[in-house]
Amino acid sequence: MNVTELKHKFIAVKQSEPTEANELLDFARRLYLRGDISLAQYRNLVRELERAGASLPNEAEEYAGL
Repeated sequence: MNVTELKHKFIAVKQSEPTEANELLDFARRLYLRGDISLAQYRNLVRELERAGASLPNEAEEYAGL
C-alpha cells in the first residue's frame, strides 16, 4: 500500500479528506494495529508520510500531563 491508496481508504472509511499528513499517519497506525496492513507496509507509509511533513507523537510529552 502506498500513500495514495491509504488516502483513498481513509476517504472511504471516514467519508472526508484528510486535512494533514498526521491524520493519515494515525490512520495507518490503526490499520497496522488491527492487522489490516503488514509491518513492512506500515514502515513504508511512515517513511513517505514523514517526508510529507507528518511526525510520530512523542509519547513522553503526550503523557506528561497525566
